Amino acid sequence: MADLFTAADLSAMARLGIDPAEAARHVSLLNHPPAAAPLARPCTRGDGVERLAEERHRDLLALFEEAEKAGRLSKFVPASGAASRMFQSCQRALDDAGATWFDWTDRAAKGDRGAAEVVQLVERLDELPFAAELRAAAGEETWADPRGRLGDLLAALLLPSGLGFASRPKGLVPFHLEEEGARTPFEEHLVEAALTVRAASGRTAVHFTVAEEARGAFEALLERHRPELERRLHARFDVTFSVQERATDTLAVGLDGTPFRTAEGGLLFRPGGHGALLGNLAATGGDVVFVKNIDNVVPDARKGPTLLWKRLLAGRLLEVERRVRHLLALLDADGPAATEEALAYLRETFGDATAEADELPPAERAAWARARLARPLRVCGVVKNEGEPGGGPFWVRGRDGRLSRQIVESAEVDLADPEQKTLWSSGSFFNPVDLVVSLRDHSGRPWDLSRFVDEEAVFVSRKSHGGAPLLALERPGLWNGAMAFWNTLFVEVPIATFAPVKVVLDLLRPEHRPEAE
Repeated sequence: MADLFTAADLSAMARLGIDPAEAARHVSLLNHPPAAAPLARPCTRGDGVERLAEERHRDLLALFEEAEKAGRLSKFVPASGAASRMFQSCQRALDDAGATWFDWTDRAAKGDRGAAEVVQLVERLDELPFAAELRAAAGEETWADPRGRLGDLLAALLLPSGLGFASRPKGLVPFHLEEEGARTPFEEHLVEAALTVRAASGRTAVHFTVAEEARGAFEALLERHRPELERRLHARFDVTFSVQERATDTLAVGLDGTPFRTAEGGLLFRPGGHGALLGNLAATGGDVVFVKNIDNVVPDARKGPTLLWKRLLAGRLLEVERRVRHLLALLDADGPAATEEALAYLRETFGDATAEADELPPAERAAWARARLARPLRVCGVVKNEGEPGGGPFWVRGRDGRLSRQIVESAEVDLADPEQKTLWSSGSFFNPVDLVVSLRDHSGRPWDLSRFVDEEAVFVSRKSHGGAPLLALERPGLWNGAMAFWNTLFVEVPIATFAPVKVVLDLLRPEHRPEAE
């Protein structure tokens, strides 16, 4: 370590709360990335993906309602991302100041997807949920001639002198039009929370992870709309915020494999990806927690399926949690029959290969079963794969040789291997990031979530800083490697529960518009 870091480096790490040994590990991982965990097969219906038969809904909803009234439920929403990716095509058009409207329509006709997005945006301005805001920012002259004054329109949309959407948090961009006016995804999550995690007392606990510089804007919006939302929804919002800790940043390296240094000679630490939010999740002190991305929301008229299936996912988790806790209590009583019952449940519910336990003495068999049951639990909704970019559910052979259910991203797969590429392409389900997790053990104590992370399930990508290329490291993803050793169930949910907004034109999709239209 002495070869890697100077005294000034160590001082800088101390200020950030970064252990030098951890920074050295980052350098090692970037120089020698772990091999991808091989896919064994996709999770399919009946083989890793459950279907909840309608006749089971009543019992599962009863479990949900019991936990909801008792105040066991809360919600966790990663919301630190900016909306810049939503408006990439618009930014490109703004930067290309010399291009005319004819140029953009010509490019669109020739198959330029970004140009086509700009053309469609302009042609459907009045349908955007923030049309009134944009009209006021652009002025009547520009609004009357958006094609001829495209640059002025896009400046009003993107720049701080206008709406500033290029740098605004995605959670604060208007997504829908409701009776009270435009509503952001931040507000939609509050509404959804009041309809899924509101205790009998009215307390509705929601936690958002946000960028430090945006925290004040979220808090201001909350205070502006809290009174009306609480009155209408009969809720008492307990909203908390946190930021990604600098201590979770990761050290970049240059292409020569040594720590990357800025023009000033200092080390470059970068945010460690959404897997770094595991500590934020644990710090909420939650019990049963819904986890969902900020941009996956729908207007009130379309919330029915989403609310039903969130409740059913929670019911299924609570059903499994109850059974696991019962089995752990039996195992604590040291009955041989309890061991066999626990092993059978592990096979049937989590797909565990328990053959290795058969070779162990009875006492060790019980300990093996107890260790496999005593883990955090997650139930993940999955939808039919319709080509959206992102991860999906697979059976993966871990570095210990065991098979387990995992949410896998394409970056984790060796796509240069024809067999692995075929397996990846054959996945029939997609991860919409709609999870319910149990964060407390059978005694009610919070799990130490750091014990269940696959620290080698990292992402390595090429980036640049100040024009110089570098290699960057992301920690194991929150619902990928950070939850690798949790007990996991995948449940099929309807596609109607999945409505992400990745580009601005997604707001014009039917799922983001009132059904009455």
